[in-house]
Amino acid sequence: MARTDTDPITIVIADDHRSFGEAMQIALDREQDLDVIQVVGDGDLAVTTTLEAEPDVVLMDLRMPGTDGLEATRKIRTQGGRSAIVILTGDGDDAMLARAIQAGARGMLPKTSAVQDVATAVRRAYKGEPLHKPDEVNRVLREERSRSERDRDLERRVERLTPRELQILQAMADGRSPEEITEQLGVSRHTLRTHTQNILTKLGVHSKTDAVVAAIRFGKATPPGRAPSDRDALEAAGESGLERVV
Repeated sequence: MARTDTDPITIVIADDHRSFGEAMQIALDREQDLDVIQVVGDGDLAVTTTLEAEPDVVLMDLRMPGTDGLEATRKIRTQGGRSAIVILTGDGDDAMLARAIQAGARGMLPKTSAVQDVATAVRRAYKGEPLHKPDEVNRVLREERSRSERDRDLERRVERLTPRELQILQAMADGRSPEEITEQLGVSRHTLRTHTQNILTKLGVHSKTDAVVAAIRFGKATPPGRAPSDRDALEAAGESGLERVV
């Protein structure tokens, strides 16, 4: 059936906090031109529901277990979904806004936004209007591209480290002291210092902590008992006693 100008804008809300999703549904349904047709609790359901129901707009929580909001948005786009997507987040920043737009979202909105602001964003997204100033979008996209280029460069640098240098970084990640590292590897303190300086030079970083974080981040070292990830890398750098390593 052809859509008429009097038909309400249909909405799917995806949020793992059911109470938030249901409260948002009640609030938006009070708007005569808006109709929340479903509330789902995770990213996978957001993808299947969006592709099947084809709502006009999806309000997508950023942080959800399993498939998060950005990945769900990418899946919807790659599978041909045409619904306008607005990312809702409690802790978004410029980098996250850039990633949301790159994933195919119209933009990003704080979860603390007033209901009227959310309703306005839904209407603008439905009409294809920008949710953010073009200058702001261009700036965050430039910064994200620059950050991605720096990351790729750092990854290439990590890949060029020798097996011995990676052994040293792993020992540092394990929290071993200089004495323990020299004993473990059978090298002198002077040799350890030389290797360490070579690592810093190759990676283009200024501290051993940054070097260890880079190795963990790109899968060349692992914090004790942890799977490598950005967040764990930063935690490990603070917990592993790196200040003891020369």
